[in-house]
Amino acid sequence: MYYQPEIETIKRSELQKLQVKRLKRSIDIALHSPFYAKILGEKGITSDSISTVEDIRKLPFTTKADLREYYPFGLVATDMKNVVRLHSSSGTTGNPTVICHSQHDLDQWANRVARCMYMVGIRNTDVFQNTSGYGMFTGGLGFQYGAERLGALTVPAAAGNSLRQVKFITDFGTTAIHAIPSYATRLAEVLFECGIDPRKDTKLKTLIIGAEPHTEEQRKRIEELLGVKAYNSFGMSEMSGPGVAFECTYQNGLHLWEDCFLMEIIDPETLEPVPDGEIGELVLTTLDRDAMPLLRYRTRDLTRIIPGECPCGRTHRRIDRLKGRSDDMFIVKGVNIFPMQIEKILLQFKELGTNYLITIETIGNNDELMIDVELGELFTDDYSQLQRLTKEITHRLKDEILLTPKVKLVDRGSLPQSDGKAVRVKDLRKK
Repeated sequence: MYYQPEIETIKRSELQKLQVKRLKRSIDIALHSPFYAKILGEKGITSDSISTVEDIRKLPFTTKADLREYYPFGLVATDMKNVVRLHSSSGTTGNPTVICHSQHDLDQWANRVARCMYMVGIRNTDVFQNTSGYGMFTGGLGFQYGAERLGALTVPAAAGNSLRQVKFITDFGTTAIHAIPSYATRLAEVLFECGIDPRKDTKLKTLIIGAEPHTEEQRKRIEELLGVKAYNSFGMSEMSGPGVAFECTYQNGLHLWEDCFLMEIIDPETLEPVPDGEIGELVLTTLDRDAMPLLRYRTRDLTRIIPGECPCGRTHRRIDRLKGRSDDMFIVKGVNIFPMQIEKILLQFKELGTNYLITIETIGNNDELMIDVELGELFTDDYSQLQRLTKEITHRLKDEILLTPKVKLVDRGSLPQSDGKAVRVKDLRKK
């Protein structure tokens, strides 16, 4: 049941002792980087400043802006000869963020991903197909090395080329697959278009989803389409990549591996901690990384700690599926809206597909919210029926987001498809 029982079921008191020990070590290492030498030095912070887990609050936050300002290697805390790989973001809004890894870091990362995959039942007898992009994107190599550490037969299919993905699934007898939620839905559509019912004609049983926010409704729809159990995964390149937190087979929250990360949930406005169960911004500190430790990194992801124990017996606390990002929120007519709120309503209608686009545009002097959503494959083209459906969707959305959007039902396949993260929002307002 457990990949590393001594770690996964460790007593909380022992886990906190381990966290303090590793946090002190991480600070000692971080002080060798130009960035942390400066900001910790200014506050007189050393590892001697830490005696309990709560002392983490003495440390300043680290942000994406810091990574960009000290680009490329200003947070590296070791001799560059010890760095064996780096990953970076696309850098479309300035310098990319660069994360450097030692061999120890890569080994520990692979081990965490293997621990995650084992937790949902993947074994060395499985055929694991990875539809993530390789290269700088961490989802490719992260799951690749984790699956190999587990001993599974790994198919590095990479992103896109859905017909080839289908061929691999059928020819190689793929039993487990990793895909972002929007692409998992697209893959199901292509399978059916090829005359293949994934629930009957393939060996698929396990799906790992992550990398983009999604609702429980979308997860259930994916499970129904593919005939699999879909497990949520959380990771980010700043924390190495996938393998930070993962669901167990109970599907009731993601266990965050607290032997490797110290977790805080804060109010993004006041920066003060919020009680367990309340939604706030996730802040993470690496506890077992040598080349480039990060201290109190503000992820901008919104979630909550799920109170109570999990029936699986693991003692690492659980976080809820991400509610979105604090910087993904948009404001229309003074109302704060997250794309996930809209998706939650749309996916409650069986008549609709899963692809939608939110557009915000200034018309006259008013900001207008428009939502294009694709119809399902078998829905009618009867005008009166479409009108009734549009009115019902609009009414339900108004109840959820407190303003009235303009809803347009469009033909299946008419909105742009993406092999990467789906583009859900276009804000065309003049800044």
